[in-house]
Amino acid sequence: MSPEGKTLLNIIILGLGFMVIFTAFGTCGNIEQTVIKSFNSTEFHGSGYTSMAIIYAVFSASNLIAPSVIAVIGPQLSLFFSGLVYSGYIAVFIHPYTSSFYTLSVLLGIAAAVLWTAQGNLLTINSKDSTIGRNSGIFWALMQFRYILLVSGEKRYFLVSDKDRQTVFITLTVISLVGNFLFFLIQRPDPEPAPSDASESLLPADISDSNSVSLCSQAFEAFKDYLNCNVETMWLPICPGLELTFYSGVYGTCLGAMTQFGDDAKGLIGLSGILIGVGEILGGGVFGILDKCNRFGRNPVVFLGLFTHIVAFYLIFLNIASDAPVAPEEGTQMQAFIQPSVTVALICSFLLGLGDSCFNTQLISIVGFLFREDSASAFAVFKFVQSITAAVAFFYSNYFLLHWQLLIMVLTGFLGTITFFVVEWGVISSRRDSDYDSI
Repeated sequence: MSPEGKTLLNIIILGLGFMVIFTAFGTCGNIEQTVIKSFNSTEFHGSGYTSMAIIYAVFSASNLIAPSVIAVIGPQLSLFFSGLVYSGYIAVFIHPYTSSFYTLSVLLGIAAAVLWTAQGNLLTINSKDSTIGRNSGIFWALMQFRYILLVSGEKRYFLVSDKDRQTVFITLTVISLVGNFLFFLIQRPDPEPAPSDASESLLPADISDSNSVSLCSQAFEAFKDYLNCNVETMWLPICPGLELTFYSGVYGTCLGAMTQFGDDAKGLIGLSGILIGVGEILGGGVFGILDKCNRFGRNPVVFLGLFTHIVAFYLIFLNIASDAPVAPEEGTQMQAFIQPSVTVALICSFLLGLGDSCFNTQLISIVGFLFREDSASAFAVFKFVQSITAAVAFFYSNYFLLHWQLLIMVLTGFLGTITFFVVEWGVISSRRDSDYDSI
């Protein structure tokens, strides 16, 4: 197999592994709060919402140590061991105990930081400057198939007996383990002649080969790289972090609260998630395939993402009642600006997914391009800012009306797009200078 074919296969395996793991984990997350309420045991007193709060808080802080972990054991083993923690979190529901539930929540926050930082590092290792955009799109599209595969349905389907619950979570645990072991199919990319590639190894054994540097020194250097990453990286993930919160939590809540949609309002949440996934897959696939045909860089794709989201936000503003995010259990009684339409609501779901794929594929691409020499540290910064932003958005979503949330995303979307344009123009300028110097 050619070197480029091997690295492309690695990207496909990486995307499939994430798809399988997050299909299982996403299904667990969708049903865990409902399942917790149905437990027959009086010894368990956990809360799914509290668990998610713990996970996000630890996730944010753990990005500080993620580059060091990857420096010590390598990105491949980092993916595997982090994935095992995801499997362990799912397995807790087979025989639930409050202490083990919250302990795994803490460990999962740490594992999530290591997993996503290792993903960015491996994506960079297996990409060249000419293929980073294509590979980002392929990975993103493959991972987003999880939306299509997620178990969705009404809550009553998950109010099950202990035996049924154990069967469900044993199955999900096995599925997630399959995703973990897929990571072992990733092969070492063929080395390039550039001396900088010696530091970008796939297997942990390679890390200690260069200049007899100790593993502790490698970890310390990775932590310093994290702190020294370009400030531009700090700006880029803010907009996707806010939008992640909106399409993954707030928008579904809004649809379920719309009494004007009738008895099927709750059922729209699952359908909305599927259409978000369709938009993500379409965007990731198209932008990955067409990356080499794009003569104008990443800016047009990011601008398309901004335009798509602006259209979606405007339609949501017209179609959904303003108090839908904070409405009581029985739903909102406020009127939208237009007669609420299920069709418009689901079109907005697709646009949210499409716009998100525009942003994320290009952000992954440019971060991997800019920080090829210390990609683990750069992606740790990326996820650190994104997770903090998402946590802040989850917090204010409990209090802000819909129009204020949409306004925040519009403003940050404009600022994030301008920031991206500045960074991309810098990349284009450096390429031109390099081409001029080589003449």
